[in-house]
Amino acid sequence: MAHTKSGGSGARQGGNVAGKRLGIKIFGGSVVKPGQIIVRQRGRTFIPGKNVKMGRDFTIYSIINGLVEFVWANKRQKRINVIEKLG
Repeated sequence: MAHTKSGGSGARQGGNVAGKRLGIKIFGGSVVKPGQIIVRQRGRTFIPGKNVKMGRDFTIYSIINGLVEFVWANKRQKRINVIEKLG
């Protein structure tokens, strides 16, 4: 009797896959430049707010110079704004 299960089709032996480097790249209160990436994400976890746009891969980036601000939109989602820096 075999003591280990058979190999099968490879479902158990998934290959090592590199991480996709998702997450928050610039935190609240930090200074950003136009085009600078704030968050890389899958889906709309963070919603773009003022002076921020979302790329087609759900990347959120700044469109002006300013300070990053995270604000609760509802229980699940946070809105990201960039406040224009004076001076």
